[in-house]
Amino acid sequence: MKIKRFEDIIAWQKAQDLAVDIYNNFGKLRDLGFKDQICRAVVSISNNIAEGFDRCSNADFSRFLYIAISSSSEVKSMLYLAERLNFTGSEQKIILLDKTDELAKVTGGFIKSLQK
Repeated sequence: MKIKRFEDIIAWQKAQDLAVDIYNNFGKLRDLGFKDQICRAVVSISNNIAEGFDRCSNADFSRFLYIAISSSSEVKSMLYLAERLNFTGSEQKIILLDKTDELAKVTGGFIKSLQK
């Protein structure tokens, strides 16, 4: 089955869900620099998946998916820092890290399927 719309990509859906979770967790944070950075990183994930979808080749699409995975790693790094700065609790950090890891795995699997 060929995917016809980026909205049907599971990785994009999970990225959108993660963005909502991050915004809900850090939306009222007073450290605007931190909030802006983590929010930009998380939004970048779904945007790169969407942008890559409309590229002319699977190789180009894969490149954007790798960028999305890199943005996932940035979000993870920020979550560790958020806990150290007491911007989030350990339990919430673990939940968000698990979602970020799952998203990266799904995206990596999608890259492998494009390379077949």
